[in-house]
Amino acid sequence: MARKSSKHPTELELQILQVLWRDGESPGTAIRTALETDRPLTYQSVMTMLGIMEDKGFVKRRKLGGQFRYRARVTEQATAKRMLRDVVDRLFGGSAAVAMTNLLETSDLTDEELDQLRQQVMQSRKGGKS
Repeated sequence: MARKSSKHPTELELQILQVLWRDGESPGTAIRTALETDRPLTYQSVMTMLGIMEDKGFVKRRKLGGQFRYRARVTEQATAKRMLRDVVDRLFGGSAAVAMTNLLETSDLTDEELDQLRQQVMQSRKGGKS
């Protein structure tokens, strides 16, 4: 039985997107090279993944000279928001407050990071979100 296609990138797809977000439009060879330190893959494996990602709408390719170049069609921010919303919905019953409490309890945040979070909460309150 075929696995259901996810609306979110897989771990490898996310790694490829991170390369594209960082480096911008790139050929498959450059993407493979960027992934080599974490994950040794053949050029063909990377090209197969890029084809799948193109079908899913995560990347777009264009031919330049004799090679295809790929760019992300989804932004890092939009992808992070969708994936985080999915985790909050599935794991924390849709409660952002429960998710945030869990993160605070399981993270070693510096005083500076806690101050930044307080500022974000205050901005959200001022903006009408509660």
